Amino acid sequence: MLQLFKFRGGVKPQTNKTPSLGEPIAVAPLPTRLIVPLHQSIGGTPDPLIAPGDRVLKGQRIGGADGWISSAVHAPTSGTVLAVEEHVAAHPSGLPTLSVIIEPDGRDEWIARTPVDYRSLAPESVREMLRDAGVVGLGGAVFPSHAKLTASKTVPMEELVINGAECEPFITCDDLLMRERADEVVRGIGIFRDLLRPQRVLIGIEDNKPEAVAAMKTAVQALGENFEVIAVPTRYPAGGAKQLIRVLTGKEVPAAKRSTDLGVQCFNVATAYTAWRAIAHGEPVISRIVTLTGNVERPRNWEVLIGTPLAEFVALGQPKPDTNGYLMGGPMMGFEMPSDAPLVKATNCIIAGSPTLFPPKAPEMPCIRCGECAKACPHELQPFELYWFARAKNFGKTQEYHIFDCIECGCCSYVCPSRIPLVQYFRFAKSEIWAREREKKAADTAKTRFEFRNFREEREKAEKAERLAKAAAAKAAEKKAEAKPAAEAAAGALADAPAAQAAAPTDAEAAKKAAIAAAMERARQQREAAQPKNTEALTPVQQRDIAEVDARRRQAGIETPGEPSGTADANAPAAPAAGSEEARP
Repeated sequence: MLQLFKFRGGVKPQTNKTPSLGEPIAVAPLPTRLIVPLHQSIGGTPDPLIAPGDRVLKGQRIGGADGWISSAVHAPTSGTVLAVEEHVAAHPSGLPTLSVIIEPDGRDEWIARTPVDYRSLAPESVREMLRDAGVVGLGGAVFPSHAKLTASKTVPMEELVINGAECEPFITCDDLLMRERADEVVRGIGIFRDLLRPQRVLIGIEDNKPEAVAAMKTAVQALGENFEVIAVPTRYPAGGAKQLIRVLTGKEVPAAKRSTDLGVQCFNVATAYTAWRAIAHGEPVISRIVTLTGNVERPRNWEVLIGTPLAEFVALGQPKPDTNGYLMGGPMMGFEMPSDAPLVKATNCIIAGSPTLFPPKAPEMPCIRCGECAKACPHELQPFELYWFARAKNFGKTQEYHIFDCIECGCCSYVCPSRIPLVQYFRFAKSEIWAREREKKAADTAKTRFEFRNFREEREKAEKAERLAKAAAAKAAEKKAEAKPAAEAAAGALADAPAAQAAAPTDAEAAKKAAIAAAMERARQQREAAQPKNTEALTPVQQRDIAEVDARRRQAGIETPGEPSGTADANAPAAPAAGSEEARP
């Protein structure tokens, strides 16, 4: 007998599950159009693979996963793509998201489906198949399942926990799934078991679902599996992953860790069912079971196509005249769904509201610090402190008080005597923190880009200078290499010069004498050409003065102009000296 443990906090609201359990699961008719959001899981937004005007087949991929934490999206039926545009999504914000609008052609024509034996494939190939089939957590978190099917490399997998608790009031889709399709649920659990290889597989179901417990036990025995089907006490939120792990294993997952760090992994029963359909039948996730209940004439569970408009779906339950809105999810964690939004993978329940079913909330009163919210919190937080800090927009303090450990279960709001919508304050604080983190990340990214740009420019300058320096060095080396042979030749010529000069000294002297003789000849010719002018009509006195000058020149050894050296007549009488008696008139 497995020992069960308890988790702290929790509440016991009225379940209101019986009305939708009266009939079996029905298949919803084909809607007039389908609005399929591309972003239907935690992670990135899949990239559109089609364009307006394209014809698509049932099960065809229309959005491809953009990363590992992402999941593909498929066409729920065959038809024509009317548009790929922004459309209101099933989200508390009511903001639009990129969606594919398909007009069904009524043929419901499938793509070629190829079942595979996953045991013959590598584990990584199986995970990729689940990603491409769009398998995500259908318990509400819509986390891509393939990313959770990788065990920790350091901690051995001890327990695989399958969540069939379905603790939220009004919701019965998992209950009927286990009653009617227990075999396929167990086979899907077998896929998870073979990928993670845990020591034990524990299937937890609240004890207010005896038919589901019996059906699962029968399926486990018929398939020869050793899974343990365990009825857990009914207490909200026993269906929370950490709470169910605590109840079944006694392990308490700390805030800063994941369950795989403790050797535990948790999946919803509907997730296991869709994994089996994807592997064994080649069917991607294009539909899911949704509970339609509340203020309707015919509450029931329907298997409905993803992307079905809310208005067409709720018409199946015949809403009563006083219906004033629709809640997606349960009354504890659900939110008002826009009337023109489509159903998505996270849609497990639609509750038609009315003033009788959900009376208007009384005015919010000041917090009296009674501490009831802290007693009811299953994560042992201090909701009243988080409330004060969130209201004061002191988001740093909310993080110090571990606001992101809050699973928004609504227990604190349920027990608050002042009727304070605590969960709404916590959602506001989380969204503001996420927005600021995105802004900070964008600023950090811009700063990093700017710094890297400056670094790149400096690096390019340094590389350019280095290239120029290398080019200059190479050019200098080239010139040096070219000059070396010339220098060597000049040195050799200098070394040979004395021998050459010694070998031909006579030739050089003869050339020098010939050059001197040529110069003297040119000078003589010039003197001869330069004859005295105006010497024809000289007086006797002038002629005698000239003769005296010429005589003195000859005595001084100076050549007389017009008379070559050495040509004077030696026998000629000498001119009288100046001032002598012969020189006088």
